[in-house]
Amino acid sequence: MMQNKNLFEELKHQLRNGTMTNRLVIINICTFLCIHLFLAVGKITGSYGVEIFVRNIFTLDATLFGSLLKPWGFLTSIFSHFGLMHILYNLIFLYFSGNLFERYFSGRKLLTIYLFGGLIGGLSEVISSTIFFPEEFHIVVGASGSIMAIFAALAFYSPNTKIYLFGLLPVRLFVLALFFFAKDLIGIGSADGTAHFAHLGGALFGLLAMQNLNTQKNILEKLENFVSVMHTRIQKINRKKVKEEKRKTFEDINHEKKIKHDETDRILDKISKSGYDALSKEEKDFLFNQSKNA
Repeated sequence: MMQNKNLFEELKHQLRNGTMTNRLVIINICTFLCIHLFLAVGKITGSYGVEIFVRNIFTLDATLFGSLLKPWGFLTSIFSHFGLMHILYNLIFLYFSGNLFERYFSGRKLLTIYLFGGLIGGLSEVISSTIFFPEEFHIVVGASGSIMAIFAALAFYSPNTKIYLFGLLPVRLFVLALFFFAKDLIGIGSADGTAHFAHLGGALFGLLAMQNLNTQKNILEKLENFVSVMHTRIQKINRKKVKEEKRKTFEDINHEKKIKHDETDRILDKISKSGYDALSKEEKDFLFNQSKNA
């Protein structure tokens, strides 16, 4: 029990104070567990509707009409995975590239490139599939487009940085990026179940994000400011809700109860003296509402 509590506390700590890479990894894992919890419930209850619900919420429809009908898929799909090997591969890649990215840039920039790299990747898949493969239907799911955006940005910013594959083989970042780029180009049109256009779209965004760095023209800087503004607004709305809830203290609630109780007694006294028909419409409505809340 203590270990579970410590794990839960550590997760909360990482979500609040950990690196952005750790936060993104945790969110992806939690989404994966949530998806499979839903699917398990559907399997136990024999409800096919649960699987339909999960796919409608957590995946992106790669058709133009489908994506317009369910636009939230552009966002939810970049945090969602169905297969164990899919999420394992992606999160290892995310953990490596995210931590390397945060050596050079802020966590907020990482979040920005993750979000918009994934969104652009999803949009690229939808548009390309609609143009080149209009007869085919498929869904897009996974953080690959976002991760490719991060990796492409790193490869452009620090191309000669060496990484050691399997801890042994030194490879420069730009060489590995070119390999992934060629792999996705070759894979277009194949039946391997991979959203290659999403990968390429994410990578393209990563390259664009590194143009005109530290200037007002930089697209990543502009989008980061947008994310900051939206985050600030959400925080203000949440604080306002908390303040409004705190204003209504126990004394206020008890005072309201006393007023309603006294008004109820007055109306009942009036009924005993003059009868129900002597009540006004407002008094009758008040008495009716009180009887419902009793």
